[in-house]
Amino acid sequence: MTDESTPKEIFRERLRKARDLRDWSQGDLGEKAGMPPSSIAHFEAGSRKPSFDTLRRLANALEVTTDYLLGRVDDPGLAEAGDPLFRDIGKLSGHDREIAQDFLRMLAQRKSGKKDKDP
Repeated sequence: MTDESTPKEIFRERLRKARDLRDWSQGDLGEKAGMPPSSIAHFEAGSRKPSFDTLRRLANALEVTTDYLLGRVDDPGLAEAGDPLFRDIGKLSGHDREIAQDFLRMLAQRKSGKKDKDP
């Protein structure tokens, strides 16, 4: 990204980069964000701009900040940077993130199960 990049170019580049980071197709992202894959294709081609609601849905589906998608920060996981556990989570593929979420959920359930059994 150069200083001469327009916000539209930055957004389309960041959207594609975040999707590629998760190893998702446009269809995968569309499904997770609740929109048709053709919308994702239009955003990545730069032929359409997202609404605020759509931007939020895309960021939530990709688990990145809207600031990252808009080019305000360079790290997709900057929002979680304060917690060392989440420092590198923004770099994981979609499949690896699902594995990590399942593992964390299992640990949380294990912890809550121990609490229930303790006197």
